[in-house]
Amino acid sequence: MGHTIQDKQKLLNRVRRIKGQVEAIERALEEEHGCSDVLQRITSCRGAMNGLLAVVLEDHIRNHLVDVDVGEQSDGSATEQLIDVVHSYFK
Repeated sequence: MGHTIQDKQKLLNRVRRIKGQVEAIERALEEEHGCSDVLQRITSCRGAMNGLLAVVLEDHIRNHLVDVDVGEQSDGSATEQLIDVVHSYFK
């Protein structure tokens, strides 16, 4: 997966932020924070995970699933439609 190597630092930064969010959930539970606070932290972490998944999946689609070397001029509409579907799934 060459595209993950190109964006390695960005992806690692995202993972580190997610790690911090998971640690915040753990602290909130240990410190017996209220349910709404814990739920908010969990949903934030879930959103960050979905965002990471969407970025990696989009790069995978663009780099491995769509044949960009067909030799014909393409507007990329099929690619964009597929990406739109994936994005709507994670909302």
